[in-house]
Amino acid sequence: MDENKVREIIRQELALFIRSDRFTFQKDIQMLDGRNFQTATAVGSKIGTGTGQRIGFWNQTPTIQPTNGANLTNNVSSGGSDDTIANYTDLSTYSNDAAAIRNNIYQLARKLKIINDSLRTIGLNS
Repeated sequence: MDENKVREIIRQELALFIRSDRFTFQKDIQMLDGRNFQTATAVGSKIGTGTGQRIGFWNQTPTIQPTNGANLTNNVSSGGSDDTIANYTDLSTYSNDAAAIRNNIYQLARKLKIINDSLRTIGLNS
């Protein structure tokens, strides 16, 4: 094959590759030490553009976005409304209300467990 024809084919293919709105890799991407991901500052960037896309960190199995629905199992029976904490500004109301205090502790523990489980699932917490 003529050297000029090879160069023309490479030029055409390279132009198509550069103009594409995305790059598709069929192999692992390896970054050398001291290399960073740099992103623009105006709009920002995403890792994963849908909740069904799987991501994992530090050799964790990639998983979809965790949901906010884990049940808490402990010695405090559940109570209160999910994602609701009472307003304790009026201590005369709550100073002797053990059920309200228990419910709020449960809701805080429930939320903490959900966050912890989610971070562990994707490998951002051990």
